Amino acid sequence: SLKQWYQRRVRGEVIALATCPSLMETGTGFSNDAVLRAKEILGSTGGGSVGAYTNSVGIASVLNHVAEYITKRDGYPANPADIFLGTGASGCIKNIMKLCLTMDADNKPGFMIPVPQYPLYSACTAEFNAHLISYFMNESNNWTLDRAELERAYEDSLEHCIPKAICIINPGNPTGQNLPPENIAEIIRFAHEKQLLIMADEVYQDNIWTEGGQFTSFKKVLRSLGPEFDDQPLASFHSVSKGFMGECGLRGGYCEMTNFPQDVKDMLLKLISASLCSSTSGQVAVSCMVKPPTGDARERYDRETKAVLASLKERSVMVHEKLNAIPGIKCNPLQGAMYAFPAIDLPTGAIETAKAQGMEPDFLYCSELLEATGICVVPGSGFWQTPGTYHFRMTILPPKDQLEVFLDKLSQFHGQFCEKYSDVSPLGS
Repeated sequence: SLKQWYQRRVRGEVIALATCPSLMETGTGFSNDAVLRAKEILGSTGGGSVGAYTNSVGIASVLNHVAEYITKRDGYPANPADIFLGTGASGCIKNIMKLCLTMDADNKPGFMIPVPQYPLYSACTAEFNAHLISYFMNESNNWTLDRAELERAYEDSLEHCIPKAICIINPGNPTGQNLPPENIAEIIRFAHEKQLLIMADEVYQDNIWTEGGQFTSFKKVLRSLGPEFDDQPLASFHSVSKGFMGECGLRGGYCEMTNFPQDVKDMLLKLISASLCSSTSGQVAVSCMVKPPTGDARERYDRETKAVLASLKERSVMVHEKLNAIPGIKCNPLQGAMYAFPAIDLPTGAIETAKAQGMEPDFLYCSELLEATGICVVPGSGFWQTPGTYHFRMTILPPKDQLEVFLDKLSQFHGQFCEKYSDVSPLGS
């Protein structure tokens, strides 16, 4: 739509000018901010073109922009030499995981992954023939992490693997939590004690919905703990695919490596050099994400960004309230990210029917929801969940009027579903 085009225009100008520099000569319709940014980026590319390979770690000016952004966000200095750009956060995450692999089939590396989890991590663990160490998040406490559960998962894994890293998604996907600093500090202390790399997936850091809430990075908490933790390695990730940008197809992201030994960073450079460089358009988009315009485009940029985030916040509140108004559905507050992950109470008949058909009960629920209403949500079993609980994931991205229709249909469907299966046996008799 025209509105969506307008909202994307500020960053779209920079990408257009970097891709086709001759547009800067026409002087028609482009902000001076966009022209200056495009010239700065092109000035640090080979041959002044995004069609050329860049340094494997990324365009120098964009690395500087990322370092400036992190420094301003956390209040602690960031070094461009500790940052590399990638094909989305996913590409960065896979490269960091590769650093943990071993050549010893009898001593598999292990990755501690949150449950519920984003399937990227389980898929990569399987691809790398590593061991997945599941730790369960505490749904009763807004999906925070319990030290006792981390200890249990770690100890249970020792006979199967050598634990190498702990992965955290914050703000959460699919769970929507925003971890408080004290919980982050407890995770850092646990990782330090167990000598684990921390992988902090922070791609939703711009999406914070609780009133007065703010995002706190793992980097900021780590630095605040003092010199005792200066040997704790941390890999932090961000992406242009999320936040207020949503430029998924451009494939741009970054990783900051905190407290990484130089020989490990050297090995990472060898690793990413095999792919030459990440998407140059994605690298330009990263610059637009981390460094807002400061001149003639700033007012428009601020207006567009605030409008997008305010609209998403309004929808997050509405979704939380309406889900909890449905008997048999319970949803924690949507503190961040773009999703709700409500728990659903299912009748015994539905659970038994699903098992008799060889499917998960929440898959049966979501399949029948799709057939009855045309609405598609993702079963919680696709993200894994605490045994005996059932969920689905939905997004808050549709327009508010469409979400209202969806939630009304969901309420009606849930009642009908529970009534249908209230007295059903596995054979349907």
